[in-house]
Amino acid sequence: MESLELFSHVANIGDVRSLVIHPATTTHSQLSPQEQLDAGVTPGLVRLSLGLENIEDIKNDLQAGFEAAKK
Repeated sequence: MESLELFSHVANIGDVRSLVIHPATTTHSQLSPQEQLDAGVTPGLVRLSLGLENIEDIKNDLQAGFEAAKK
């Protein structure tokens, strides 16, 4: 997630910018590990919310992030 440059790394729902969050440590952090699993929130889950940026910029940023995650 840290490799993404276009995406905000905050749980700011309702923004027009793209964002990426890790629900287990942000929006669902108040739940126990079992409650998170019951809600469908797994440790590796990443939430993407696409904003109004140019779609090619979004795709390029995601591709760069995926490539960085493979290393």
